[in-house]
Amino acid sequence: MKKTNEIRPFGIRDSVAYAAGDLGCNMSFALKGTMALFWTQVMGMSAWYSIMLLIVQIWDAINDPLIGSMVDADKHAYKRNKFLQYIFIGSIGLIIGGACCFLPFPNAPVWAKFIIFIAGYVVWDAFYTIANVPYGSLLSLISKEPADRASLSAWRSIGSILGNMLPMVLLPFLIYNEDKSLNGTMVFVTAFIMGILGFICFQFMIKNTTIRVEHEVKCNEDQPKFNVIKAMGNFIKNRPAVGATLAAMGMFIGMQGATTAVNVTFQIYFENPKISGLVSMFAMIPVAVFTPLARKMVVKYGKKELSVIGAVCYIIGALVLFAAPLGIVPVSKGNTGVDLLIYIVGQLICSLGMGIYSTVSWAMMGDAIDYNEWKTGNREEGTVYSLHSFFRKLAQGVGPAVAVAIMATMGYVNNAAPDANGVFTSIDVNLLSWETALKIRSLIAVLFLVAGLFVFVGLGIVYNLDKKTLAKMNDELEARKVIEQ
Repeated sequence: MKKTNEIRPFGIRDSVAYAAGDLGCNMSFALKGTMALFWTQVMGMSAWYSIMLLIVQIWDAINDPLIGSMVDADKHAYKRNKFLQYIFIGSIGLIIGGACCFLPFPNAPVWAKFIIFIAGYVVWDAFYTIANVPYGSLLSLISKEPADRASLSAWRSIGSILGNMLPMVLLPFLIYNEDKSLNGTMVFVTAFIMGILGFICFQFMIKNTTIRVEHEVKCNEDQPKFNVIKAMGNFIKNRPAVGATLAAMGMFIGMQGATTAVNVTFQIYFENPKISGLVSMFAMIPVAVFTPLARKMVVKYGKKELSVIGAVCYIIGALVLFAAPLGIVPVSKGNTGVDLLIYIVGQLICSLGMGIYSTVSWAMMGDAIDYNEWKTGNREEGTVYSLHSFFRKLAQGVGPAVAVAIMATMGYVNNAAPDANGVFTSIDVNLLSWETALKIRSLIAVLFLVAGLFVFVGLGIVYNLDKKTLAKMNDELEARKVIEQ
């Protein structure tokens, strides 16, 4: 007779389910790269976009730690695991939240556009955090084995890649008009459809996830109250969490900022925005090749060690991207074919570095949560991950904001003053100069280099859980559990 309390062994079902969760997140998040184009080229807010984006980061400062601590402090006995319950709620909200960021009202006055942007972003961000923070914390509860966590992290990368590739390839064919301008209505419709697809992915993950690392929660009156300030202090003292967060921030400042510059570059420099997704998809080949090897490589070499190699690869790829901007390869308007090949090569090398880093990055955060327990006696999954998520999201906002501000100084601005009603004319990319196009192309190389350097410093210097230290930590934590039993 089968025991009713028998727990299913860890297997491919867990990895695929966990990948589906990140696929669901990225069905919504991948559209964030289009946000800068939508609000500058459709809504005509290039002069205000950087300011608007920085304003909503104040909400991020409240939102992420608040929801993370709320999850930690929630002792309610849910039918499903509490993390899964929060993910379920977040997945419903993301259907509407994502579309709210792309409400196409280009003729509205500036003050109305401010309200539309901030309200839409706040709604989307709240539900994204409700789903994403528990999802990240869930990794440490599915299995305690380092190899299993590496597998989950690698498969999460697969989910992330698929979640980015689908909109990456299809969006350019759906949202651009024949004259290379952006179609705001199609962006809105696509955002709504992708929210529905994300919801389906989350439901698959929830139904196929098994929790194996349960932590007993005491409910007696003398249980110490949850202290958010103390938890934040512990996070700052948590070197692995700080190092992994620094690396993620650098990666996102560079990548998210570069996304805006890349889209505009394909519009006005390579003069073919519809192939941008295909080029980016081709650059993902090294990630796809390396991901199946991640588990064995982690066991043999260690997560920290592999991630440093990835950072070096990323830096090399970024340096290749400087070939045309520095004049090593001469280019001119309408004659950028050679540079397109160089761009693809640089992207391939960067992608290899990103693939090595991304396949272990989430497992490293799982280890950072264990490190918090090792040093303080408290796991605080939700708070540790939510603070990590907050700084990631801060970087995701700062990157595009800084990129758009820099691009504005390069000539990427509105082509007309506001009319009597305060309405700005949308940007006509066909009127931007070749000099502006070349400058924006050079900005991509700069942002990619910044990303690689941040990852190298964060994981190579700050992060201190090498293979030997990680093994020692896991052994001591296991010994504590044996004593407690």
